[in-house]
Amino acid sequence: MNTINDSREGLVRELDRIRADIIASRGAEDAHYIRTVIATQRGLETGGRIALAVSLLPPAWVAGTAMLSVAKILENMELGHNILHGQWDWMGDPAVHSATWEWDFLTPAKAWQHTHNHLHHTWTNVVGRDRDLGYILFRMSSEQPWRPSYLAQGFYNLLLAPLFEWGIALYDLEPDAVATGGKSWRAFLDDVTGLVGKAARQLAKDYVLFPLLSGPSALPCLAGNLTANTVRNLWSHTIIFCGHFPDGVQAFTAEHIEDETRGQWYLRQIQGSANIEGGFLFHVLSGNLGHQIEHHVFPDLPSNRYAEIAPRVRALCERHGIAYATGPLWRQYASTWTRILRFALPGS
Repeated sequence: MNTINDSREGLVRELDRIRADIIASRGAEDAHYIRTVIATQRGLETGGRIALAVSLLPPAWVAGTAMLSVAKILENMELGHNILHGQWDWMGDPAVHSATWEWDFLTPAKAWQHTHNHLHHTWTNVVGRDRDLGYILFRMSSEQPWRPSYLAQGFYNLLLAPLFEWGIALYDLEPDAVATGGKSWRAFLDDVTGLVGKAARQLAKDYVLFPLLSGPSALPCLAGNLTANTVRNLWSHTIIFCGHFPDGVQAFTAEHIEDETRGQWYLRQIQGSANIEGGFLFHVLSGNLGHQIEHHVFPDLPSNRYAEIAPRVRALCERHGIAYATGPLWRQYASTWTRILRFALPGS
C-alpha cells in the first residue's frame, strides 16, 4: 500500500507539467464550452418554466419537469460548483466569475466556498480537519471514534439524498464549530441571516412566484418545481458521495499530514477521491465530477479539460504504483452504501 509519507518528487514534476500544459492552452474553445453550457441551461430552464405554466396538460407537466430538472442539475454541477471554484476566472468575465456567481441552491455561494473550497479541498479526508468526511452525520473511517448515533446513518443517508440542498445549507452554517469554540456566535448568526435571506428567495421563486404566474396550473407547476429540485438533490448527492466514499478511498490522520510536502498533498488528493466512469453526457451532467481524482488534484482547472487530463493522471499513477480508484456508477454507488453501513457499526 502507498503511504502518504512518500515524497514523490517525480510525481510533483509530472503533475505540475500537466497543470502547466492546461493553463498554457486555455482559450477560446474553453470559453465557448462554458458559454454554451450556460446558454443550454438557460434555454432548458426557460422551456421548462413555460411548459409548467400550462402543466394542467400532462404532457406539458412531464416535459416541463424534465427540462427544469436537467437545467437545475446543469446549474448546480457543471456551472455553480465549477464556477465557484474559480475555474473560469481566467476569462476575466464578471458574469462567469467565482466572486460574482450566485447559484440556484439554498446555501449562499460564499458560505459554500468557505466549507468546500477552503476547508475540504485543503484537508481532504483528514479526520478532524475535513468536515466533509461524513458531513458531521456519518462515520466513514475507522479513524473516527464510534458513537451510538452512527447506527442509524443508513437511515440518515436515505433522508439526506432528496433533501441534499437543505443538508448542505445547514452543514455550511458550521454548528459543530460553534459548539467547540471554533466559530463565534456572531459569525454563526451572520451566516444564519444570509441563509434565511437566500432560502426565502429560492423558496419564493419556485414555490410562490412561478406557481402564481401559472394561474390554473399553479398546483402542477408547484409539484413540477418540487420534483425538479428533488431530482437535482438526488443526483448531486449520488455523484458527490460516489466520488468521496467508495471502497478504495483512504482517510488520514493529523499525523499523516505533519510537515506534508507538495508531493504528499498530491498523493492525498489522489488517494482520497474516486472516479466514476461514463460517457460525455454523463460527465457534463455530473459537473465532470466523475473525474473526482483530477478535480481534487486540479480543482481550479476548467472542468471540460478533466477528460483530457484523466488518462495522463491514471498512467502516472500506474507508473508510480499509486492506486487509482475508479468504476461505473452502479459499482461506486453500491460500494458507498456498503461503506456507510459497515462503519455504522463499532470497530470496522
